[in-house]
Amino acid sequence: MHEKTYFRHGNALVESEKIGTGTRIWAFAHVLPGAQIGSDCNICDHVFIENDVVIGDRVTVKCGVQLWDGIKIEDDVFIGPNVTFTNDAWPRSRQWQDAHPTTTVRKGASIGANATILPGLTIGQNAMIGAGAVVTRSVPPNAVVVGNPARITSYAGLERADQAPPANKQPGGIEACLIEGVTVDFMPLIRDLRGNLTAREIGKGLPFAPKRYFIISSVPSKEVRGEHAHKKCHQLLVSLNGTVACLVDDGINRAEYILDTPEKAIHIPPMVWGTQYKYSKDCVLLVLASHEYDPDDYIREYETFLRMKKIG
Repeated sequence: MHEKTYFRHGNALVESEKIGTGTRIWAFAHVLPGAQIGSDCNICDHVFIENDVVIGDRVTVKCGVQLWDGIKIEDDVFIGPNVTFTNDAWPRSRQWQDAHPTTTVRKGASIGANATILPGLTIGQNAMIGAGAVVTRSVPPNAVVVGNPARITSYAGLERADQAPPANKQPGGIEACLIEGVTVDFMPLIRDLRGNLTAREIGKGLPFAPKRYFIISSVPSKEVRGEHAHKKCHQLLVSLNGTVACLVDDGINRAEYILDTPEKAIHIPPMVWGTQYKYSKDCVLLVLASHEYDPDDYIREYETFLRMKKIG
């Protein structure tokens, strides 16, 4: 790229020739010769960019950020002031690694001011990292994480569904979801001195003939499960005890439901991304599946899911 295609402040030191059209590099920034910066980026004051760094298009890097060898930033990423990236898990003075771990920030992600990102992680597409967070593990697509260590508290772009059954909800009633094919239904709870009972039959609260079930329990509240879609398999999720948040995602829209009673179940059809998180300590989650276990039926990478849905 010719220098004239981008703006460089007179007090910036830019040694790389791989700078995209329309990019602006401001005062006291230093870009080493091997770095690659895409088009329409904004590199603010006092930013240091090392050699083995690739930055996509329309990226904003605010003041006081250092991008070390091994950092890959995709398009449309926002990096807030004084965000700290690391590339050595066990740093010692004058002791160097043979190769730096790759840290990747996927398209559309945002990292808040003063956050710290440990080496070798992936920040998922459209994820949001809260200010001051210390990120010690990879962050799923669309996840909102805060704290030290950073934990998932929500997901970006959620439609927050009414978490309690409507007052006029009739037993056996079905509530449609923003996500096509996903339904939440409520079956009656029969109360008795001997205990409570709720039941489902095929066509009456159970939308398919199950061939498999599994039970999830004793999940630490900080952990996330699911994070996949199925090609063919339907699932019905019921909390037998405690509470869990269930995220459903069609690649464009996302909605979250709280399962907190055996009366309530969510049906997740094929080609819908499902995630469960914020488990209570006493949660026991029953999952009924329409198919036997088949590892080839799982879609475990969100980017693969979007491609299969022909999104993006």
